[in-house]
Amino acid sequence: MSRNLMRMSSFVLVLLALVLSGVSGLIAGETTLDKTALEKLNDDTIKAAVQGKLAADNIQNLDMMAFAQIEVQAERGSVTLNGVVPTAEQKVRAEQLAGEVNGVKEVTNNLKVQTVKRR
Repeated sequence: MSRNLMRMSSFVLVLLALVLSGVSGLIAGETTLDKTALEKLNDDTIKAAVQGKLAADNIQNLDMMAFAQIEVQAERGSVTLNGVVPTAEQKVRAEQLAGEVNGVKEVTNNLKVQTVKRR
């Protein structure tokens, strides 16, 4: 199997898992009182798409840990990134990727840079 095909297969599996995990909460009726079902679905879709873009970038760059500790929240088109990344460049890249997702109106980047100490 070619390297590009392996990357694409991994990306598709990660994205599918993320989408299914977000939709399962909607099916189970886990909506908040102030959100409609459509808003919840839109938020879950945006969240999954951002997570998918971050995972795909990890795979493409062969750096599985770059965005591994990022929590993504979505609320009516506003995305918030929380967690840690190894470099300042990855902090900027995560925000850029999140902003590229369809439906994202703004991105709040609360990521902290925490370099990994090598032994």
